[in-house]
Amino acid sequence: MAKISAVVITYNEEKNIQRCLESLKFTDEVIVVDSESKDKTVSIAREYTEKIFIQKWLGFAKQREFACKLASSEWVLIIDADEVVTTELAQEIRRKIDIFSEIDGYWIRRRSKFLGRWIEHAWDSDWVLRLFRKEKAILEEKRVHEGVSLKGETGRLQGKIEHYPFENLSHNLKKLDTYTTLSAFEMEKKGKAGVLMKLLFSPVLGFFKIYIIKQGFRDGIPGLILSVIHSFYIFTKYAKYWEMKNKAGSL
Repeated sequence: MAKISAVVITYNEEKNIQRCLESLKFTDEVIVVDSESKDKTVSIAREYTEKIFIQKWLGFAKQREFACKLASSEWVLIIDADEVVTTELAQEIRRKIDIFSEIDGYWIRRRSKFLGRWIEHAWDSDWVLRLFRKEKAILEEKRVHEGVSLKGETGRLQGKIEHYPFENLSHNLKKLDTYTTLSAFEMEKKGKAGVLMKLLFSPVLGFFKIYIIKQGFRDGIPGLILSVIHSFYIFTKYAKYWEMKNKAGSL
């Protein structure tokens, strides 16, 4: 029987971590890498695993890479503290990794809850590569929205990860501030051009894509709010990028 290690990175996740780790009991090993949390995250995690490591924050990609290197199993499952593996997905994962095949990694769809409602349209294509053979994977070096590059064949699973990204709108906006800053740094590193046009048109196109093309309007008021916030996210990351370049005297 193939073995699987679940990997979770945390920082002040006492409100989420129990729900997350409870859903990982089907794995052979659970590894938690904590970034010096100030709340009860670590003490709660100790109820589920002894493999808890304290590591000063290295950035999303490097922190995950550090955690994955600690995994002792052939297969690694990356899960965020605000995510839950459903029973159906857990059973499917077990079936898949126990069958010898040429597949080295699997894409899993996330189903996210926003303002008390599961978002079925605006976030309909949220597929993430989270299950893979450890020796085949390389974590991408990015400040935000880091991913996994796989040297091998991938497949898709039917089961879903349940995602609870925001406690409320205030929490959403705090995260937006952090992620737009990281996105701006990524753009600066790549030397993106045409900032003015991006500021003018990208937010509008972003709203249109989420609310109209993906039919976010079918997600009710939460879908409308999500679409507006997505537009604001796009505007803010380009505004911060402009600010960075302007301070540097490049614009």
